[in-house]
Amino acid sequence: MNKKIAKTSKQIDPINLTSELIKCPSVTPSDEGAIDLLDKTLTSMGFSCQQIEFQEPGTKRVNNLYAEIGDNGKNFCFAGHSDVVPIGDGWDYDPFGGQVVDGKLFGRGASDMKGAIACFISAVGNYLEHHGIPKGTISLLITGDEEGPAINGTKKVLNWLKSRNKNIDFCVVGEPTNPEKIGEMVKVGRRGSVNAKLTAHGVQGHVAYPHLAKNPINILHRLISALLSNTLDNGNEFFQPSNLSLTSIDVGNTVTNVIPSDAHANFNIRFNNIYNKDSIKKWIKDTLNSVASENEYSLETTVTGDSFLSESNEYTSIVSNSIKKIVGMNPELSTTGGTSDARFIHEYCPVCEFGLIGKTMHKVNEFVYIDDLMTLTSIYNNILNNFFLHK
Repeated sequence: MNKKIAKTSKQIDPINLTSELIKCPSVTPSDEGAIDLLDKTLTSMGFSCQQIEFQEPGTKRVNNLYAEIGDNGKNFCFAGHSDVVPIGDGWDYDPFGGQVVDGKLFGRGASDMKGAIACFISAVGNYLEHHGIPKGTISLLITGDEEGPAINGTKKVLNWLKSRNKNIDFCVVGEPTNPEKIGEMVKVGRRGSVNAKLTAHGVQGHVAYPHLAKNPINILHRLISALLSNTLDNGNEFFQPSNLSLTSIDVGNTVTNVIPSDAHANFNIRFNNIYNKDSIKKWIKDTLNSVASENEYSLETTVTGDSFLSESNEYTSIVSNSIKKIVGMNPELSTTGGTSDARFIHEYCPVCEFGLIGKTMHKVNEFVYIDDLMTLTSIYNNILNNFFLHK
């Protein structure tokens, strides 16, 4: 069933707010007024808002928002991002127009994840109208740096909160977790991700005298073959198997009669909780060392997120029960997909992810169904009610 919330004097229309957010062309790391719009909306509802800017050397400044309302008790946090990926070519509608056509709201960020932000704010408005200021705290952590390098966003805001002794008891990240229907899937963990740059070292020489050279392409072939032929794992009851994907092979040789000195390859591994950031790097090194000496190659690795699994608890039960109440289905508790800012939040507090349908995220003509915005608002409202024990 699709239970809609009756609009009240404090209620924020999730459709209009989603549309207004889409009209802010906030391609990472540009903000283009999205954070100001959220700040203004939440301030009008009684929230205390603080915009927090971070900038690492060599990166662009990122604007983030932390907003809260309540009596500083138990803190329910909604986390999300206002930044979006580039639009791409071939849209049938203005990607920053927020246009409604045949029951669908089109625009970059509609599903990932400006729509979820609007739904949560609408749900909070309904909560405040019916229950007043919570005996606890409702907060939002919104970053402008999720779709990019994630250097100046959620991770730094969490450190900012920690330095001010602000605790979060439970966080829902509004990523588009559902494959086909609202209520199908809640993410309770994610695989980790490591990017690697592998360089094979040889000795440059003439192709007619290979004995006087050392071909790095042969070394690289050996290294790559070892990586691809060794199975990482078979997965477990919570996670699918870890996987390694080559993303580039490059020699950069522009002539036909020279054996080059170096050859390069990049790859990514999405690893489950059988590994952590240290053991996955050890697996890579051990595999490479099994077929080559360390002076034949060099390796750079960057872990962009560790694997994690949120244990089942009263809070994840609240989310599942609210979904069941509103849409009549028991959601799958999943760890599939890529990474999200939950990889940072899980170190700070219990976390799960639940939002809209993800079929069109990052695609041309990204859209969300109007009915889904209303349904998600209802689910978020029920989660708040149950978190603060309003039966």
